[in-house]
Amino acid sequence: MPTASATDLSPERLDALDTFLLDLNAASAEVILPLFRTENGLEDKAVTGLFDPVTEADKGAEAAIRRLIAQKFPEHGVIGEEYGEDRPDAEFVWVLDPIDGTRAFIAGIPVWTTLIGLRFQGQPMLGSIGQPHVGEVFIGDARGSRLESKSGVKPLRVRSCASLAQAITTTTDPLLFQDASAEAWSRLRQSVRLARYSCDAYAYAMVAMGSLDLVVETGLKSWDIEAAVPVLAGAGGMITDWRGAPVGRHGGQVAIAGDRALLDQAIEILKPAAL
Repeated sequence: MPTASATDLSPERLDALDTFLLDLNAASAEVILPLFRTENGLEDKAVTGLFDPVTEADKGAEAAIRRLIAQKFPEHGVIGEEYGEDRPDAEFVWVLDPIDGTRAFIAGIPVWTTLIGLRFQGQPMLGSIGQPHVGEVFIGDARGSRLESKSGVKPLRVRSCASLAQAITTTTDPLLFQDASAEAWSRLRQSVRLARYSCDAYAYAMVAMGSLDLVVETGLKSWDIEAAVPVLAGAGGMITDWRGAPVGRHGGQVAIAGDRALLDQAIEILKPAAL
């Protein structure tokens, strides 16, 4: 198969990659779903003493995704949480987290997701957030984002919320914030209307859908966030670090919002704790 060039990102090319991304979601779901809410080969890969779970579903799904990419686009690179890097400097690079929210997965709670993103020339350009147990794939690029589900296809759009006092926010686990970041989160939490926890990357999809207003996270890896960047951008959302700078091919401290005014207010609180 010929290598795609920088001038080969036609609408037809993007549509083909979009279709392939749905195929990757389907392939990973075939591996994961039979293992959800079962004994699924749980391991602890922690090196610091903190519980860091991985399951056979994580490993099997990433392996299945990698096989399809190698068959369809052998010139593409891949970066994945479970199996590392292969040609990370290629023009096209897939960034994979087969199960984001493994703790939710092993607890039987369906807020875990499969994150699949595609970089073009180093920048996130296409991504999906899939939740196969409930039959949802949130997918998007700069042209727009949509939800594909059992009910059909629905365009995604963030909602307006210009005030922290009216905002619904979330973070995966407030205990992940330490010292100055914990103080910043506490101030933010006291400023918002409602806070929820333990949604992992499913929260990013809820911002794109217009159900949540703000997500604040810390300690993210590239595979935790890259797939969400195009989905949120296509829905009108924004992702920055805690200083307000763009977040692309790295993670770290991240703030996600559907409204620029809301994001600016959150950054004012978070900035003193920025790393």
